[in-house]
Amino acid sequence: MYDINQIINREGNTPEVDLLELGDWSKQIAQELAGKEDITLSKEHWDVINFLRDHYQKCGPCPNGRTVLGLLEDNFSRQGGKKHLYHLFPRGPVVQACKIAGLPLPPYSEDASFGSVM
Repeated sequence: MYDINQIINREGNTPEVDLLELGDWSKQIAQELAGKEDITLSKEHWDVINFLRDHYQKCGPCPNGRTVLGLLEDNFSRQGGKKHLYHLFPRGPVVQACKIAGLPLPPYSEDASFGSVM
């Protein structure tokens, strides 16, 4: 069962990270957000970011961070799966990639008991 407060009460999510509309995001904004995360975006980063944005646009928000990580692992398994994703986003592919993509962080993705590396 989900803790509805994780979905409703989203403290810490700000418009500079959580853009209210997908259209508010741009590649320039992504570059700036990546710079704050000490990441220089490569083609592989853009592949992950575009995958997340496309999935969000088609399916809406995921119920939790584990679901997002599973989708990423499945989609990027040929490139190395989880190892490849953590190489691109060392502080966590769900948290860092969603922030850079301008997407809301899924519930439980930054919960200390979840094991986030942030």
